[in-house]
Amino acid sequence: MNNMNSGKSGKEKSVKDVLTVAAIDCGTNSIKMIIADADSSGNLFVRVPRIMRVVRLGQNVDVNRRFSCEALNRTYEAVREFAQIIEQHDVDIVSFVATSATRDARNREEFEDEIEKILSVRPEVISGLKEAQLSFSGAVSVIDAEKESSHFPCLVIDLGGGSTEFVLGRRDSSGIKVDKAFSADMGSVRITERYLHGNPASAEEEKAAKDEINRWIDRAFEEVPVQEAKTIIGVSGTVATLAAINRGMKEYDRSQLDGLTLGIGETIHTCTRVLNMTFEQRKELNIIHPDRIDVMGGGAIVWREILRRIGEKACENGSGPNSYTVSEHGLLEGIARDVCVR
Repeated sequence: MNNMNSGKSGKEKSVKDVLTVAAIDCGTNSIKMIIADADSSGNLFVRVPRIMRVVRLGQNVDVNRRFSCEALNRTYEAVREFAQIIEQHDVDIVSFVATSATRDARNREEFEDEIEKILSVRPEVISGLKEAQLSFSGAVSVIDAEKESSHFPCLVIDLGGGSTEFVLGRRDSSGIKVDKAFSADMGSVRITERYLHGNPASAEEEKAAKDEINRWIDRAFEEVPVQEAKTIIGVSGTVATLAAINRGMKEYDRSQLDGLTLGIGETIHTCTRVLNMTFEQRKELNIIHPDRIDVMGGGAIVWREILRRIGEKACENGSGPNSYTVSEHGLLEGIARDVCVR
């Protein structure tokens, strides 16, 4: 996973106690990279802000259990672009992490070999549990450290293309502590490819997707005591895009979305609206990435059902959050921190 660059000596870096890290998160739908200086406490000082390319690596992996040539070529093109950017900076470590789609693909060795040729780094294919832990580490940076006692334990939900992670944990003076975590094999791409074939999806397709999603939520809630959460944080391009739609934004602005708090009820309505839109209507919003338009309905129904079930839990207990906070930090930042605090 890691590659030491000879640009700066280990002695020089040890004096500053800082490493320059290129962190790459290769997911089912998109691949992202940041370059940051990171110290041994996990503090990040970003040099190159997040770069994201939608490559749909997991296209049809759920059915075929193999990467397609087209999906691999799209991903290799993005990684070559990342490699050129890395060469322009004095990077000490490159950390390439692959998640759900790569876990499922039988021909993943072919993918790993080619990435190693391009970057001189072999991808680390992490488990769903490890993915959950790293996502939590990155996501909670949105919480004000001075007010953290009122926010923890916190439930982080990372809605990806192939899987969705549920993590309950906390942050204190000793660092990050994950209490419970669960990774569900449901996400915007997987649910769309399995169930949502219409434009928009039919009532029958929506019901089939809803049933599958709630079976996974049942399992997640058995493992993770979501009713203990004081705060809910939602992570992913899908979650942030739905928040932008909710707020009527015309352009995607990370600075406005990071830390934004929204009501569960209003977001449920937004999710249903997006689910029932045609692809053409989604395109007219001008806020959804063009390569997310076809799978946005899958992401919307997953997020809707999660929030609906959390709302029901809150009603059952007579208390609990009725809102959630969007975090533009997640797995990617967790990867960068993990390299330096091991």
